Amino acid sequence: MKHEQLSEKIIGAAQAVLYELKPGLDEKLYENALVIELGERGMRVDQQTRYEVRYKGHLLGTLLPDLIVDSTVIVDTKVVSAFNETHVAQMLGYLSITGLDLALLLNFKHARLGVKRVVK
Repeated sequence: MKHEQLSEKIIGAAQAVLYELKPGLDEKLYENALVIELGERGMRVDQQTRYEVRYKGHLLGTLLPDLIVDSTVIVDTKVVSAFNETHVAQMLGYLSITGLDLALLLNFKHARLGVKRVVK
């Protein structure tokens, strides 16, 4: 499994955040709390890093993934009933643009953290 140890650390940090804040808040609150928790656990976190999106040499705009952990894993916080194909497709696009090969979707909607690994 790609980046298994790092994934486990990220998921553990997300579970700690969910335990403390409880389910159902705004996604941005979980994202911000996760930045704090991951940092306290010794991981480097880049929040809302800008990636240029180009097509045939033309700048289309910018991509802003929620978090990039240790320059290795994209982390996207969600508060949704369930993950769907759109969430996975979005992460595949993020992986393509960033050149990374693993994204974690984390769902804070329920008492149990939802996790979806997306691999390029």
